[in-house]
Amino acid sequence: MLTEEDARRLVLAEIDAVRDRVEYDLEIQQVEALPFGWIFYWGAVRDGRRGQRPPLGGNGPFLVDRENERLIGLPTCAPVARQIADYERRLRREAHARNLAAKQAAQQCGTAPPPSATEST
Repeated sequence: MLTEEDARRLVLAEIDAVRDRVEYDLEIQQVEALPFGWIFYWGAVRDGRRGQRPPLGGNGPFLVDRENERLIGLPTCAPVARQIADYERRLRREAHARNLAAKQAAQQCGTAPPPSATEST
């Protein structure tokens, strides 16, 4: 299970990969805690002279899941709230699939006939 600091390191590694392609300093600007992890918003550092952030395209936030350690870059073309809701639905589907598989495995174990006494010799 990840801590917020672990998640921050993962996100900073992703941001470092982008640094080589842009002429701005980049930083994590905001972190939003979620029931399953965090959303990290990031972008260019404010210009010291003008106090404004330079425009930066394609800097969608990163979603980090603390349980399964997924780091997902979210696109900027859809509202973040909708993408979070979609991810929560995905987690519920995955949990349902795991529960179903465990139930089926338990049923298969329970239906196997016990070994007979004559087979052991």
